[in-house]
Amino acid sequence: MVGTGFSVPELESIAKGLRRDIFEMTYVVSSGHPGGSLSEIDLLTALYFGILDVDPNEPDRSDRDRFILSKSHASPGLYAVLSKRGFFPHEELTSFRAIESRLQGHAHVMTPGVDMSGGSLGQGLSFGVGCALAAKLGSEAYRTYVLIGDGECDEGQVWEAAMSADHYHLDNLTAIIDRNGIQNDRFTSDVMKLEPLADKWKAFGWRVIETDGHDMEQIICAVGEAQSYTAGPSVIIAKTVKGKGVSFMENNPAFHGSPPNKEQYDKALIELN
Repeated sequence: MVGTGFSVPELESIAKGLRRDIFEMTYVVSSGHPGGSLSEIDLLTALYFGILDVDPNEPDRSDRDRFILSKSHASPGLYAVLSKRGFFPHEELTSFRAIESRLQGHAHVMTPGVDMSGGSLGQGLSFGVGCALAAKLGSEAYRTYVLIGDGECDEGQVWEAAMSADHYHLDNLTAIIDRNGIQNDRFTSDVMKLEPLADKWKAFGWRVIETDGHDMEQIICAVGEAQSYTAGPSVIIAKTVKGKGVSFMENNPAFHGSPPNKEQYDKALIELN
């Protein structure tokens, strides 16, 4: 672990501020995906402020850790974190989804700090396998982390990538499942049965670690456990709540891709203060 020296309470405070940024971004343009951004933000905060070896002054440094947002529609969360970490000015967040902005609806490599252009779901783990394999072939020490939506686990490509990661013994690869139980406008259980999810990853040769995706200390401990595992790749199944931190959004499929209106925006800001 590298980290930036923040305590758990400090990380929690950062995450709360980033939730406000997510709301600002999606409200101003009346577009975007707030629900999944709110469910992932504690994971991203722990990674970028407590774990990843990245440098905003050298975003393309060859030996940096790689982070892949496979569920790239949840870009407001990533943009908020990258801005707070210093990859680009905070004021730029207001350009979200504007024409010619660097902050488009799906994460894109034109944005400083973004390692993969996303869009079609299910591809991020394959990209992460490539990054991790490249590190092995080049005798590089960097690690690769891939954040996957639980709805993405319906995609066959995810499991093809999982199989190849075990085949190549990629102990420098960690997948993190944002297990919020909702995809698009329905619960994942209504679309496709995922359970027993942990057993499926185990059957594909992965070390499985289950944790609370909103508990900073647990998240950091889970990543540390993954880093210390040397027999192959690790997956962290992080139990989260879609819309976490805003009462009317929590566990509500309606806010997958629906930004808040003025009344909701005002209420959310009161809750997030």
